Amino acid sequence: MLRDAVSNIEKFHDYLKSRTDARVKDYPLMQDPLHMTSILLTYIFFSLYMGPRLMANRKPFGLKTAMIIYNLSMVLLNAYIVYEFMMSGWATTFTWRCDLIDTSNSPQALRMIRVAWLFYFSKYIELLDTVFFVLRKKQSQITFLHVFHHSFMPWTWWWGITLTPAGGMGSFHAMVNAAVHVTMYFYYGLSAAGPRFQKYLWWKKYMTAIQLTQFVLVSIHISQYYFMEKCDYQVPLWIHLIWMYGVFFFLLFSNFWIQAYVKGKRLPVKEEQPKLNGSTSEPLTVVANGKHVENGNGVHNYTNGKLVLGKVKEV
Repeated sequence: MLRDAVSNIEKFHDYLKSRTDARVKDYPLMQDPLHMTSILLTYIFFSLYMGPRLMANRKPFGLKTAMIIYNLSMVLLNAYIVYEFMMSGWATTFTWRCDLIDTSNSPQALRMIRVAWLFYFSKYIELLDTVFFVLRKKQSQITFLHVFHHSFMPWTWWWGITLTPAGGMGSFHAMVNAAVHVTMYFYYGLSAAGPRFQKYLWWKKYMTAIQLTQFVLVSIHISQYYFMEKCDYQVPLWIHLIWMYGVFFFLLFSNFWIQAYVKGKRLPVKEEQPKLNGSTSEPLTVVANGKHVENGNGVHNYTNGKLVLGKVKEV
């Protein structure tokens, strides 16, 4: 039985190699599905188990500079990807209707293949989103939706560009996704820059709305296939999968919207003023009877309603 299973896996592997588009065979991570699957399984294990355990007894890392550089770099990368998708057909020769897979070695087809692979590879870079959450001990941000979205996208895209790298109408959702990520990583970059930029982040709530709009656009575009008199798209399976992808993620992100903003589980909490029986992280300075009074660690404390002060020194 084990021998039959191994034999079937080998046959499937050989079938994939025979079906892999020759134009994409030499790109990194495109030789077989094992490497990319291993990376994604490691990502899931790190995100949900190993990472939180490693950080359990450690202080969260700041990573402010690293996050600013990372997010702004992702803005530029995704903007470049959108531009390349446009120049590879969407702003030049595509009809935005029944655009077929280009099987030639024309400059435009090869350009589409390059940007399709770059989009695919960018999904591995985006795994750093979760790594930052783990290292900063923001485990509440690592939801099922977050992990599923980050692992599902690169896994499915491997199959897409392995078999149909110059995907025609099947590449529309990638271009839209990259455009959304320009906005998303710009927001994250401002957020990482510190409190002085908070006044520019009033549109946080609308990030999810932009994501939802993305899935509506993808679903509408791909749905055209079902209403055309004739469309000879070479791999109809991709059409059905992309439509299901758009609807499925629309439902997931809609549920997130309801939980976050309708039920209010992720609305910002108003900062409370310090109370007499509480404490604050602000340093306390008191001048009394000609003497400068401060507590030992620069933080004032209250015990049983009484102010506890530390050392007293002359001014």
